[in-house]
Amino acid sequence: MTHKYIRIPLMVIGGLALAGLAALLFGWILMLLWNWLMPLIFGLPQIGFWQAWGLIIISHLLFKAGPHHGHHPPRTTHPRYWKEHFRDRMKQHFPDREDVELADN
Repeated sequence: MTHKYIRIPLMVIGGLALAGLAALLFGWILMLLWNWLMPLIFGLPQIGFWQAWGLIIISHLLFKAGPHHGHHPPRTTHPRYWKEHFRDRMKQHFPDREDVELADN
């Protein structure tokens, strides 16, 4: 039983360490790509690691933050909306058939 109590905290610590390593790697890759492409293409200066992370944060704020930045998708992209929409369209095209009902799975 004590094996379970030791294993879970180790998994959490390992997951946090892996997430931190992935974040560092992501910032480093962005810095390398910027320093390789942007000075040649646009004549921009090279950046450091923390400036690359600043770009990541700014791009997250600009492109992910907004009125639909939640865990709920807009109504027209929800699968249930499209099932109901398709069901209504089939009922319009085939009003006399009862076997055009879709399964709700």
